[in-house]
Amino acid sequence: MGKPTEQQLNAALEHAALLREQGEDIYYIAKALLNLNYRMKFYEDVLHKADLYLHSGEGAVEHAELVRAIECARQSDLGPGETESEFNF
Repeated sequence: MGKPTEQQLNAALEHAALLREQGEDIYYIAKALLNLNYRMKFYEDVLHKADLYLHSGEGAVEHAELVRAIECARQSDLGPGETESEFNF
């Protein structure tokens, strides 16, 4: 399956937001799309920071940034009322 174009993704996200606002997301497809798009940004940041870390010769600053990006990605995975201590990361 190919990746959607930026225009296609934006159209899908706009429609998903509209479905949520109108209460018509009966199968939670729009909620899932919006949530996955939100979380994907954190994972893309982890990938970017990992790449920087590896190409920096494993520098201390880049390591700290990578660790922080991973923590943010983990936080984005938590559901309402969940805490990170409930999971074995």
